[in-house]
Amino acid sequence: MNRMSTLADLTRRHWLQAAAAGLAPLPPWAAAQAKPAQEPPLPAVGSALPLAAAPLLGGGQFEPAQAEGRVLVLYWWASWCPFCAEQSPEMQKLWDAQRGRGLQMLALSIDKKPEDATAYLRKKGYSFPAAWLSPELLKTYRKPDGLPVTVVRGKDARVAQAEKGQLFPEDVAQLARWL
Repeated sequence: MNRMSTLADLTRRHWLQAAAAGLAPLPPWAAAQAKPAQEPPLPAVGSALPLAAAPLLGGGQFEPAQAEGRVLVLYWWASWCPFCAEQSPEMQKLWDAQRGRGLQMLALSIDKKPEDATAYLRKKGYSFPAAWLSPELLKTYRKPDGLPVTVVRGKDARVAQAEKGQLFPEDVAQLARWL
């Protein structure tokens, strides 16, 4: 392979990565190579956010009634996600500090197997309520594009805040402002 061919491949790869991230327009030659978007966008602030019962990985069940009139933080994560590994300790701090004030949380693991998520939670000592995003739960809790994803459902059952990508510690702590 000559230098020009390698350079063209690198340029094409970087262009495709930027286009997939929404940072560049997709050229016609790349349309066939682009991965179709399968994940929905973040829910719009102010939109209604329905809930469903979810079996928790540590035992028990999340019931939608728990969130009525309360702030609920939904957090999509995975045990293999390096950005989630940075954010999850902050989510645990938020849970520890604010659950006494009425905060509800449901962390939704997108791991391929629930056992992987359970083992990770146990290893890290996380106690926030977490469920495995089974095909059944995916019907209600469709994972928005990106990872990690954090959505705050306000006391009025509408989206108050929606973020994709890693939140910094101060950003996670600021989620308490919705209480």
